[in-house]
Amino acid sequence: MMKTLCAGFLASLIVAVPALSAEKKKAELPGYVIPRSEVRTLPANAAGRQYALFVGLPASYATDSNKRYPVVYVTDGYWDFQKITAIHGPLVYDKYAPEFITVGMGYAGENPDFNNLRRWELTPVSFGTPADASGHAKDYLDTIEKVFIPLIDKEYRTDPKMRVLGGASLGGMFTLYSMLTKPDLFNAYIAVTPAVAVGDGWLLKYEEEFAKSGKTLNGRLYMTVGGNEATSFVAPILRMNQRFAPGRYPKLAYEFRIIDGERHAGNQIESYTRGLRFVFAPLAPEQGPSIDR
Repeated sequence: MMKTLCAGFLASLIVAVPALSAEKKKAELPGYVIPRSEVRTLPANAAGRQYALFVGLPASYATDSNKRYPVVYVTDGYWDFQKITAIHGPLVYDKYAPEFITVGMGYAGENPDFNNLRRWELTPVSFGTPADASGHAKDYLDTIEKVFIPLIDKEYRTDPKMRVLGGASLGGMFTLYSMLTKPDLFNAYIAVTPAVAVGDGWLLKYEEEFAKSGKTLNGRLYMTVGGNEATSFVAPILRMNQRFAPGRYPKLAYEFRIIDGERHAGNQIESYTRGLRFVFAPLAPEQGPSIDR
C-alpha cells in the first residue's frame, strides 16, 4: 500500500513539473510595445493631480532632424492614444495627412481610477454626486495650456502652427468646451460623440453665450455621433450640430457625421479616422482620389 501511494505521489510530481515550467516560460514572454512611443510622468501639481503624457513619434522623427511636426493632443490617453497611433500610419501612407506627433493625456500611478479621474477633469459643469467630483475642466484646460503644451514644444520638434485637440464622450465635451473657452489655443478639433447632454445641456447654453458675445471661431471642427446611440444622448448632439450650421461662424470649417450602425464606443475609430482626415485636409500631401502609377 505504501509503495502504491509513493508511486502515485512521484507520478504527480513528474506530471506537474512540465506544467509549471510551461507557465514560467509563458510569464517570461515579452509584452507588445507601441513603436516610437514614450511616456512622460509629471510631478504631482498643487492640487495633487499627477499626469502622464503618452507621446507617439512619427517614423521620420529619428532620421530627419530638421523636420517639425503638427501635434494631435487627445484626452483619455490611456484609451485613445492607441487608437490614434494605430490609424496614423494608414493616413500617412494614403497621403490623407502629414506625419504628426500624438500626445495622449492621462494619469500616472498604480491602478488609477480612470472613470472618476476623467469625470473630475473633463467636465466644465458639476453633475452627479458628490458635486465637487466633477466640473474642473477650466483647471484642466489651464494645465494643458501652461504645462503640457510648453513641455511638448520644448522637448519635441513641434509645429505650433498646427495643433489639434480631440476627445470622445466626456473628452468630446471637453474638446468643444476648450474651443469655446480658448479658441486660439488649438487650430483644429475632433469632437467624437461629445457628451453634450451632461449638466442638462449646459454646453448648449455656453455656446449660446459665446455666440452672443460676438466672438469668432477659426480653424476646423469635426463632430460625430453613433447612429445606434441612445436617443437621449444623440438629441443634444444634433442640437449642437445645428449651432455650427453655415453662417453662425463663417471662419470655422465644419463637418458633422453620424457613424451609421455604431454605438458609443464602436464609432470612435471611424470618427477619429475621418476627423483626422478632415482637420489635416489643408496639409494633406495629396488631394482627391488615388491615381494609378
